[in-house]
Amino acid sequence: QVQLKESGGGLVQPGGSLRLSCAASGSIFMIYTMGWYRQALGKQRELVATFTGGSSTNYADSVKGRFTISRDNAKNTVYLQMNSLKPEDTAVYYCNADIRSNFRANYWGQGTQVTVSS
Repeated sequence: QVQLKESGGGLVQPGGSLRLSCAASGSIFMIYTMGWYRQALGKQRELVATFTGGSSTNYADSVKGRFTISRDNAKNTVYLQMNSLKPEDTAVYYCNADIRSNFRANYWGQGTQVTVSS
């Protein structure tokens, strides 16, 4: 059974920084893609940043230059460094991964709340 566990959310003032972590656990043979989505209240879930294959990355235009995705392959973990946070970054942030264990499937974490407010 594969699980994704996020951590690192919280309350931060505008202009501040947070670092999110997502660790994949279980019987993992291969991770194809892994990254972050977010869903603000009343809005659809949207891509934030993801590794799309190999070392290629994809970022939402709204976070380019402020957020950085990175990973530790040995730990099956991805990180999202969020700088210069804005109130509009407030959302539940979800980790998503496409993983092969006994079979290939797409997985979601439970989400972590990020609130940017003064």
